[in-house]
Amino acid sequence: MEKDLLKSRQHYEVLDGLRGLAALSIVVFHLYEFISPDYTKSPIGHGYLAVDFFFCLSGFVIGYAYDERAPQLGLKTFFRNRLIRLHPMVILGSVLGLLGYLLDPYIGAKSVAEAGYLKIVLAFVCSLLVVPFPWLPGRGGGLFPYNTPVWSLFMEYLINIFYALVLLRTSKRWLLVMLGVSAVWIALVARHRGWIITGWDGPTFTDGFARVFFSFLAGLTVYRFNLVIRNRIHFIFLGAALVGVFMFPHVNNDWITEMILVMGVFPLLLALGAGTGASGRVRSWCVFTGRLSYPLYMTHIWMVWLFGNYLAARKPAPMEMYLAAGGVAAASMLLGYMSLRWYDEPVRAWLSARRRAQIAPERAERATMG
Repeated sequence: MEKDLLKSRQHYEVLDGLRGLAALSIVVFHLYEFISPDYTKSPIGHGYLAVDFFFCLSGFVIGYAYDERAPQLGLKTFFRNRLIRLHPMVILGSVLGLLGYLLDPYIGAKSVAEAGYLKIVLAFVCSLLVVPFPWLPGRGGGLFPYNTPVWSLFMEYLINIFYALVLLRTSKRWLLVMLGVSAVWIALVARHRGWIITGWDGPTFTDGFARVFFSFLAGLTVYRFNLVIRNRIHFIFLGAALVGVFMFPHVNNDWITEMILVMGVFPLLLALGAGTGASGRVRSWCVFTGRLSYPLYMTHIWMVWLFGNYLAARKPAPMEMYLAAGGVAAASMLLGYMSLRWYDEPVRAWLSARRRAQIAPERAERATMG
């Protein structure tokens, strides 16, 4: 029944494409963090806001996928579904990150000697379990040193739990109250920090809660209040607008600009993206990049760390540096596709089939007893 319900529902291809563009932008942003550490000089100085767009998109998609059917599925099935969807790539990303840390030809031996094997093992176990461990040397105090982007997945897990336990039973009125409170919260965080590239490391850990709560609630609000804007805007223009946000010039202490982008522009792009469609090759591209986005997001950072250490060790000329950056970007996309094609989708299909095989006897037994 669950599979039939999903098949009968609308698929938002344009939102897939926007998610794919956001993931690609994150890869470029992380490369430029090493090429041009000063964000005011980076051509994609607001690329970190892609995470806030992910959270906003997640609120809409989770509401769309589960608001009506979650009561029928139950909490156990909801959480199992989310683990099947998200956790296989956590495991692969942790393994790749560990190998990248140990085998880094530029600082690997130094990092291992400085960290010690106890920290290395603990960091790996914590990464597998999505438990923060910001004490591994050489990774800037990141909560998840082997796979830095997992900090946002940690927040995604928490907001999914909050959704299942609280938001599913929350009325529209109280949803607006929560959205208002979270808006004040994220604005205070942004004002305090001067920006919102926070939440990924130990010192700013709690800031991540403000980011995920506001954007997830904003996306859920778009869904529950049916704020989808029907339109015929081509995907190219919506995609250009999203990339334009990431490329919007960054200046110091520009938190007000970031609040406008996160609170206003992202929900608007979500509403417009959900209200239009795509066809032909554009639709195929959107669907493909949407599928690619999560594996790409979860497997690219270890190569970016190698690139950064290469820059520090070799200090290459600009031409060599940009060629290397292009190579890393291409390799990241190839690895993302390979992970999608031969690991993520097959593993999720196997886990889902196994779950259905377990559920069938239980249903038969209940029917017999009934």
